[in-house]
Amino acid sequence: MTGAAAVGEPVAQETVVLDATDVVKHFTSRGEGHGAAKQTVKAVDGVTLRIREGEMFGVVGESGSGKTTFGQSVLRMHEPTSGSVRFRGEEILGLRTRELRRLRPKMQYIFQDPFGALNPRLSVAAAIGEPMRAHGLASRNDERDRVAEVLEQCGMDADAMDRYPHEFSGGQRQRIVIARAMALRPEFVVADEPVSALDVSVQGQIVNLLTDLRDQQRTSFLFISHDLSVVEHMCTSVAIMYRGRIVEQGTRDQIFTDARHPYTQELLAAVPIADPHQRGRRRGRVVTREWDDPDAVRPELVDVGDGHLVAL
Repeated sequence: MTGAAAVGEPVAQETVVLDATDVVKHFTSRGEGHGAAKQTVKAVDGVTLRIREGEMFGVVGESGSGKTTFGQSVLRMHEPTSGSVRFRGEEILGLRTRELRRLRPKMQYIFQDPFGALNPRLSVAAAIGEPMRAHGLASRNDERDRVAEVLEQCGMDADAMDRYPHEFSGGQRQRIVIARAMALRPEFVVADEPVSALDVSVQGQIVNLLTDLRDQQRTSFLFISHDLSVVEHMCTSVAIMYRGRIVEQGTRDQIFTDARHPYTQELLAAVPIADPHQRGRRRGRVVTREWDDPDAVRPELVDVGDGHLVAL
């Protein structure tokens, strides 16, 4: 199965772009009141997954599940508390800032909010062109040509270059954000809820754009979302996160037609389904929260067949 290999299972290393093993990210904060003990929030509590070249891997969970923190941790936007992250076989958690800078163009992040992701004082040409020059992917002589090229690839006209973020709609801004990331020719991109802030009419355009870029450039994506319908449309492999851990992981078909974990079943039961036959089957599931005991020992992932992993 693609992208959902069990922990410890041998995988052809040359096909794996990102290999995250037992990634942990804990945040410590001061307790309230004089002399109160520090509190530890286990935002990511031991996540393991592998993403192959050209794969769109979906990570799904409700707000607070740890999916965004995980995506930022594998890019070292947050420094993981422990674990291992290998990019093309190279361990990146121990790299110094200068060494990590070498990999930055190859590992990019698409932010959720297209309104906050762009500097309002920079023109589109500067927002996209400056990172390209900084990483040696364009010179002052050909910068504008390269910016025009990547804008066109993302469905924007070249005349957008000399305009500023406030002059564009939300969907156009998100295309610019994507263009800025893809201009560096990344091999791996974390797309963090890239359509959640957009109107439904625009979401499909951005989904199709990301899929086209994946197909054209063989870019690997970690696609973070709370929207199972979008993930079902885009992703070939899916991991379900709850309270900082993966509770189920498998292929798209395994997750959407044979969900085993009660939390996955709960999420699926809440998804609007157009097909009345599918609707009846999903809503007929009995979903309880008996499994959700924060004080109980949390079960490990078990392979229930063909690489379908479930925390039973």
